[in-house]
Amino acid sequence: QVQLVESGGGSVQAGGSLRLSCVVSGRTFSTYRMAWFRQAPGKERDFVATISWNGGTSYYADSVKGRFTISRDSAKSTLYLQMNSLKPEDTAVYYCAQTATLGAVISTRTYNYWGQGTQVTVSS
Repeated sequence: QVQLVESGGGSVQAGGSLRLSCVVSGRTFSTYRMAWFRQAPGKERDFVATISWNGGTSYYADSVKGRFTISRDSAKSTLYLQMNSLKPEDTAVYYCAQTATLGAVISTRTYNYWGQGTQVTVSS
């Protein structure tokens, strides 16, 4: 059984930083593309960042480019999202996701497995 467990969320003031982690179990971590999405109250789940199976390429939403960094550690089966210069509009539940299928990397429909989410709240 595949499990993705996020951690690292919390409350921070604007301009602050947080690092999210997502530990994957039950499946070979290094074989699959990983991504972060987020969902604010009353809104759809939006793409944040994605990283290829070997960490060689990454892609970011325009809204987080230059502030967030996605990375992965295969030895620890862990995905990370370093978030700097946080803004109130970054407030959301953040989800990690995994896929073995080809498809639009920014689409939720491409991803097969999801974590339960971790709350990030940024105050002004």
